[in-house]
Amino acid sequence: MENPSPEARLMALGLTLPPAPPPAGLYKPVRVSDGYLYISGQAPMREDGTYITGRAGADLDRDQAKAAARQVGLTMLATIRTHFGPLDQIDFLVKTLGMVNGSPDFHDYPYVINGYSELMAEVFGPDKGVGARSAVGMFLPGNVAVEIEAIFKLR
Repeated sequence: MENPSPEARLMALGLTLPPAPPPAGLYKPVRVSDGYLYISGQAPMREDGTYITGRAGADLDRDQAKAAARQVGLTMLATIRTHFGPLDQIDFLVKTLGMVNGSPDFHDYPYVINGYSELMAEVFGPDKGVGARSAVGMFLPGNVAVEIEAIFKLR
């Protein structure tokens, strides 16, 4: 298959998605408007329903934090499937906001968010899976390691 669909790529990669987390407040996990899919902030949920927690630079090293960002990507894909539908309805990633729970002396936020970005490139392809992006550090609710929100263009 020369240009496999996102669903086909996900299967070929052998990735398992965690459950889609329930909203943690009064908001919609996804919202469609004018041909765009907006995804509310997602945290790194494991397959058992627990979250990866801790601060990069204190509780997690940069590679553990990067793995947590990749897990956020899997969580986001589960949220899309649960609250919207098949990934094949997505044309490309437009924008990502990556927020890392970092200690005051941690500065590798772009490296951490690459965990998410690399997954999106694997699933949607090297062109359609890479969009505009911001990577920042902050304190996050529930001490989750990473939170990411995104905007996708629909087919």
